[in-house]
Amino acid sequence: MTDQADAIVVGAGLAGLVAAGELVAAGKKVIVLEQEPEASLGGQAWWSFGGLFLIDSPEQRRMGIRDSHELARQDWFASAEFDRDEDEHGRRWAEAYLAFAAGEKRAWLREKGVSFFPVVGWAERGGYTATAHGNSVPRFHVTWGTGPAILEPFIRAVREGVEAGLVELRFRHRVDELITRDGAVVGARGQILADDDAARGAASNRDEIDPFEFEASAVIVSSGGIGGNHDLVRAQWPEWLGAPPKQMLSGVPAHVDGRMLGISESAGARLINGDRMWHYVEGITNFDPVWADHGIRILPGPSSLWFDAAGNRLPVPLFPGFDTLGTLEHLRQTGHDHSWFVLTQSIIEKEFALSGSEQNPDLTGKSILELLRQRLAKGATGPVEAFKEHGEDFIVADTLDELFAGMKRLSPGIELDTKTIRREIEARDRELDNAFSKDAQVTAARGARRYRGDRLIRVAKPHKILDARHRPLIAVKLHVLTRKSLGGIQTDLTGQALTADGTPIPGLFAAGEAAGFGGGGMHGYRSLEGTFLGGCLFTGRTAGRTVAERL
Repeated sequence: MTDQADAIVVGAGLAGLVAAGELVAAGKKVIVLEQEPEASLGGQAWWSFGGLFLIDSPEQRRMGIRDSHELARQDWFASAEFDRDEDEHGRRWAEAYLAFAAGEKRAWLREKGVSFFPVVGWAERGGYTATAHGNSVPRFHVTWGTGPAILEPFIRAVREGVEAGLVELRFRHRVDELITRDGAVVGARGQILADDDAARGAASNRDEIDPFEFEASAVIVSSGGIGGNHDLVRAQWPEWLGAPPKQMLSGVPAHVDGRMLGISESAGARLINGDRMWHYVEGITNFDPVWADHGIRILPGPSSLWFDAAGNRLPVPLFPGFDTLGTLEHLRQTGHDHSWFVLTQSIIEKEFALSGSEQNPDLTGKSILELLRQRLAKGATGPVEAFKEHGEDFIVADTLDELFAGMKRLSPGIELDTKTIRREIEARDRELDNAFSKDAQVTAARGARRYRGDRLIRVAKPHKILDARHRPLIAVKLHVLTRKSLGGIQTDLTGQALTADGTPIPGLFAAGEAAGFGGGGMHGYRSLEGTFLGGCLFTGRTAGRTVAERL
């Protein structure tokens, strides 16, 4: 069957919904094509913690944080390390996004009913020099209601568009080809898949029922990245990170497979920076999985001791929460796919958070009473305690010998140097006898507590690991967890896709992760966190407005 609209949006995740909402606001007719069932409306954003990168926000100022556009730009470009000719448009998108984050981003979201948790988080702390990777100040603003709350106004706008006859939401429509005519993209064709009652995020069938074909004046590709496709992740793994892991966990559903990237390339789009990617090293196996190899990321505070698979403490400044890819690079050199946190009950209670809307029911449910109970009362949050009790990667013990026995049990065939671990723990503990220390991690944790947000809910009071008052002892086996593509379809600042020679492709636009969150890679090599959802918002808004203006 053939149908027509002003625009087609491929992918009903956050970027696609934002783009569709902008088109609806302009009175345009939109067809949204989504291969998954309606239960997965919103894509990956629904599962997110809801962190957003803002600059010099009221929340920051109330927490005593002095941020500025200039400081944020310094941090961004130091982390990005743009070094390729094809980074030209990524640089431009980075500049535009920084202006957005320092300007109207917060007000625009507030107008839509989005609000923020008052304590600003400090992600990617860096730990190098002022001109190297990391956030100089806390900038991670958690959305009140997490990922679902970010999605809500844009889902509402699209639903209202459906009621007004402007939007057709076509679930179970898998795009196989972009239709081109005289060098322009004029539509999409593919297969209607069989209905499926799969729960949100769970794998759905690929049974083909009928072909479809839709034409439009413009197509916006907002289909996400490659994090659910481990074979493709390994194929594009960057050389500078060493050999790809043999075993990884998936931080995104299986349908995040990069399929539309190749389809867009076949229509003339240029794909760049495929070897730039963002994966975490603090992944734990989900004891209640939704998709295959489902992993959850620990959002760690700075106090857990970090050891590689053989028992060597990680070097400065590779402490928890300081440099994601720097730590990944180091660990890939060890020849093993896992590492270890060693900590105490006091540390897990104060410092462990789990990424994801479903792992933070107090924030997601917007319950102040539940938040106070979970975050400020004694004990870890319910989800963290559940992983401690049921998670296969957690070892809980009263003595080091018991802890080591458990670690060996979870890593058979690997020689674990328990003598080195014991020596490191005992030596670190001696550093706690004074208010000063040569241990950089101890100094960093003490420094973090000068920020009242960290002192309140994020960083434990420094204490000896072997102090019986803080037991039990805990070890956590950590895995590589796939997440984001930092490269993708190269676009100009309007969101229009470009050919290999830089020529705009009439009718073809890209947004979100499929566009490397702008330009084919606005992050460069590294993210400052809180920028993925924000990149979906910004690129989706830009592409939607551009298409609406040109129709």
